[in-house]
Amino acid sequence: MQVIHLGQKELAERWRMSEATLERWRSDRIGPVFLKIRGRVLYRHVDIEAFEVASLKGTFVEHCNPEPLASSSPKLALARINGQSLL
Repeated sequence: MQVIHLGQKELAERWRMSEATLERWRSDRIGPVFLKIRGRVLYRHVDIEAFEVASLKGTFVEHCNPEPLASSSPKLALARINGQSLL
């Protein structure tokens, strides 16, 4: 399996942020792990994706529920979203 690397510029474009932000993150030891080879900063694609997954926030509704969420009772619909049973 071939390891894919992105440079600082490519990662900044991917995340729509400045290269200076990535530089500051490295200095502050936040952000994805990186390689520094002969003065060149590289990020492995697998580390970028791992950082993105670790950065996910929020609550998400499961999309595999075959029952429609809409019902005559908002309380019942909310219970279905939260995985509770009111029956």
